[in-house]
Amino acid sequence: MKSGFAGGAAATLVAVLIWGSQFPIAKDTFAIVDSFHVTAIRYGIGSLMLVPILLWREGRSAFFLYGRFWPVMLLGLIGMCGSPMLMFLGIALSRPENAVIIVALQPSMTALADWVVHGRRPANFTLGCMAIAFIGVVMVVMRGNPLRPPDDGELIGDFVVILGAVCWIVYTMSAESIKGWSALRFTTLTIIPGTLGNIALTAVLVAAGQLNVPSSAALFSVSWELSYLTVGGIVISMVCWNAGAQRIGALNAMLLVSLMPVVTFGVRFAQGARFQASEIFGAALVIAALIANNIYLRRMSSRINTAKRPIRN
Repeated sequence: MKSGFAGGAAATLVAVLIWGSQFPIAKDTFAIVDSFHVTAIRYGIGSLMLVPILLWREGRSAFFLYGRFWPVMLLGLIGMCGSPMLMFLGIALSRPENAVIIVALQPSMTALADWVVHGRRPANFTLGCMAIAFIGVVMVVMRGNPLRPPDDGELIGDFVVILGAVCWIVYTMSAESIKGWSALRFTTLTIIPGTLGNIALTAVLVAAGQLNVPSSAALFSVSWELSYLTVGGIVISMVCWNAGAQRIGALNAMLLVSLMPVVTFGVRFAQGARFQASEIFGAALVIAALIANNIYLRRMSSRINTAKRPIRN
């Protein structure tokens, strides 16, 4: 049992390390190949890799939609096209450290969305943690000086990242309506329309003269980055995340996700970026708030499970 938990924690940590490091890597890639082509390429290759995996694991019947064509198409366009396109565009306009801090808030944003949609109000402690995390985000984005905000392009990039996070929250919450499918099946069948959307949007922008098709030399110069963002950022991380979360539970998995900003800031520091003390403190506030809320939710879950246990005579 302990070995299974340790293996699950290790698999989840691998996914977190990949996700945390891919933001700085993507930012460097965008200096050579635009974010739209990068997204279309990585999801195209990712689809080609996931389809045979699903066929091998679950057989041909896994590709039948059984009346769920339109929901799957819509969710694929929202989660696998809208979210990554907006996320990477925002990173191109802003900074990886801003993006990862915003992404780290997705559990809190999901709780607020659940409150609005389903009326399930978060506990006061959770709301307090959200407020602290929001203050931390502001400190990172404004670099500790609200009187001197970052340039307009960076603020626009941060807003675009928020929109990408919202798309992912919609995708994640709507996934509950697709019952009886494995995570691999749901991911693969939604990534297909998402990939088609990414390719179509990129083609439209090229036809409109807004983008230039990258040369083969440009693509070759970032081939390892594209490989990392595709094989690592989509295939390996997804398999590790699903395998790990099944073994250690969603709460423990989300606790490890809180480490994503640490990974991103560490990679950026290794790349030569230097941060103000206020930025480090703001990131620490976000991480501390996420961890505190995770521990609180774990304790509440434990109490509920204990209360449900039958009393033995």
